[in-house]
Amino acid sequence: MAHPKRKISKTRRDKRRTHYKATAPALGVCSNCGSAVKLHTVCGECGYYRGKLAVEKEITA
Repeated sequence: MAHPKRKISKTRRDKRRTHYKATAPALGVCSNCGSAVKLHTVCGECGYYRGKLAVEKEITA
């Protein structure tokens, strides 16, 4: 296996890693209940996805 001939400095390593950053998830609004929902997922509040019931939610009192 090949090995590096010289040590990569911390500055050089960190310059390469500058683009590794987390991005905030894209949020939309549920068409049924109006809560904030991650795009392309079932609403956690009401269980609807694209206007249709996808998951039955239990009503807790």
